Amino acid sequence: MKLHIGVVNAILAIASLAASTVQAQSNMDSLVLNGAGATFPAPLYKTWIAAYHKVEPGTLIKYAEVGSGEGVKRFLANTVDFGASDAAMTDAQIASAQDGVVMVPVTAGMVALAYNLPGLNGLLKLDRNTYTALLMGKITRWNDARIQATNPGLDLPNREILLAVRQDSSGTTFVLSNHLSAASPEWRDGPGTGNLVRWPRNAMFARGNEGVSALVQRSVGSIGYVEYNFSKRLDLKVAHLENKEGHFVAPSERIGVATLAANIGRIPADMRAYIPDPAGTDSYPLISFTWLLLKEHYSNKSKGEALKRFITWSLQEGQNFSGELGYIRLPAEVAKRSNEALARVYTSP
Repeated sequence: MKLHIGVVNAILAIASLAASTVQAQSNMDSLVLNGAGATFPAPLYKTWIAAYHKVEPGTLIKYAEVGSGEGVKRFLANTVDFGASDAAMTDAQIASAQDGVVMVPVTAGMVALAYNLPGLNGLLKLDRNTYTALLMGKITRWNDARIQATNPGLDLPNREILLAVRQDSSGTTFVLSNHLSAASPEWRDGPGTGNLVRWPRNAMFARGNEGVSALVQRSVGSIGYVEYNFSKRLDLKVAHLENKEGHFVAPSERIGVATLAANIGRIPADMRAYIPDPAGTDSYPLISFTWLLLKEHYSNKSKGEALKRFITWSLQEGQNFSGELGYIRLPAEVAKRSNEALARVYTSP
């Protein structure tokens, strides 16, 4: 039986309308949570979001990795449901948040000094004075006597050091500069601590941990600071750094856990925990918690409750993803205190 073309078109139109109606209903049924902030934990957050979607498919979580500074800015402007930062919010920022602030540490990570020196006959070690001077632009060539002193067996090239740094306001920069200010009076009285600091004129700039990692990967003779996960994913060489006890340590999951365990007593009640120069024989010097920034009060009850469910899951099942991605599972005591902080978030109809 042949159908008149007009009848066929009518059937197609009805089918298209039905499909659109179903899609619209599906969109209405989905609860969307928007977040933005740090690039440091972004790979872990995106893994959590994908895994959690199977647990609660009706909740769609979106995360924009725009840097800690921009994440705080968007959170305070109420353009996102949650923010994320590697630097805890300041007193002034907290005071300006109209719905209050609850900061929840959800993971921890390490900042690595990744370098690109093909054919180097061994692993690079940098003592505290040397990596500070290098990052200040006071050591400009790889065969400098100060680098040679701690690497007597390495054939270091007579090549210019290319320094790769963050262009955007960054919690990773804060972690690095906070450590350097604690370890070096010269750095403290010079560039200082912040999400943005003044770098040497010949520094190469990139946005995000992803950008700096890519810059190091393609630039022979370069060294840059990146979250350990990014160097791990790209198989970049990372320097062994001298810690407070005088031992040279490279980042790893085991070392990260040991560092937190040795310094857990330094975490204050408000969870704004900075460990700028950790103690301990096996401690790695560049380590930090990273925070999710939540409103103390959510007027949208559905969003507030859904966000709390997601973070509760992240502090439990979500921690199982940490090690394989280059992050540090939260110690039980820290996870307990993070859950107590999360309990301060309340909602209203």
